[in-house]
Amino acid sequence: MKSPLHIFRSLRQRLHDARRRARFAASVQHLHGPSKLDVAPGDVVLIALVRDCSYYLDAFFRHYRAMGVRHFVFIDNGSRDDTISRIKAQKGTVIDRCTLPLAEYQDLIRQHPVQTYGKNRWCLYVDVDEIFDFEGRTQIGIRGLTAYLEQHSYTALVAQTLEMFPKTSLAAAAGFPYKQALQSFLYYDISAVKKLDYHSADISFSDLLTENELSNEGVKIAFGGVRGKVFGEDCCLTKHPLFFNAPEVTPTPHPHLSTGVRVADMTAVLKHYKFANDAAAWDAETLGAGNLAHGGDARRMAVIGQNPDISLFSLDARRWNRVELLYRAGFLAPSDAYSAHVANWRDESAA
Repeated sequence: MKSPLHIFRSLRQRLHDARRRARFAASVQHLHGPSKLDVAPGDVVLIALVRDCSYYLDAFFRHYRAMGVRHFVFIDNGSRDDTISRIKAQKGTVIDRCTLPLAEYQDLIRQHPVQTYGKNRWCLYVDVDEIFDFEGRTQIGIRGLTAYLEQHSYTALVAQTLEMFPKTSLAAAAGFPYKQALQSFLYYDISAVKKLDYHSADISFSDLLTENELSNEGVKIAFGGVRGKVFGEDCCLTKHPLFFNAPEVTPTPHPHLSTGVRVADMTAVLKHYKFANDAAAWDAETLGAGNLAHGGDARRMAVIGQNPDISLFSLDARRWNRVELLYRAGFLAPSDAYSAHVANWRDESAA
């Protein structure tokens, strides 16, 4: 039998959650685009949380439109630059806004666009400084990828984050326009990546992964990488960016994953350009404003404060070439079945 204290605490938590959700619902504004999307079977709804992201938008839209994405949904967390007007100028876009503190409302802010615009649809949840890439992207596009997932009854695809950086110091590249950063941030370092089994109890969010079905034991949860090596961050590199938001799925209870999914047998990559756009200044601002719910920005600021000319480049760095080389390096999980799908798709398109 539950004690009166336990009952009291449970009721208090329910009241707190109800007030929190009510405050969030009252704060959401629909700024632009249709309130409902007409999405063809197999199409993907791209979703992104944004704040002052104008710097990335040209390359962001160019990359994802080339992949075949036609629907873009943004949840804005209080942009002060021209992010909103520039998104409005793009076709196929929706913008909702919630200016509540991200550190306190991140779960609700992230879930809102998925549940509002992405039910019973493929959703691709990415940040604007992430370039989603996968084997055969230029040949089969996003529709070819979702076709493979559907053929095998997979409802989610894991991607590993690959931190991209230049050969120069971060300070020397701080003022690069994003187009120049994409041309200069050609290197990555996976020498310090730590991997755990997908269902390992040592993962802090392991309870959220228990409901997910794994189809390939080679799919791992990765941590650290070059940010762990240089800044001491124990950051999680693994995300589930692409998923089908079916009724049995709980989307984004954690920024990196959804639950109730069947995970595909191969993995993709998220090329991450966190250190473009004067990352040190951005960290200083977010640290002062308390916009983030983790301490990675503080760790980076401490290290950069001691070494303003710090570089992520070392003898362990490798130059970006193509996704398939990340299979050989053991960073991504390959699938013979998927490679055959890409080859068949290419052959059928050429016929």
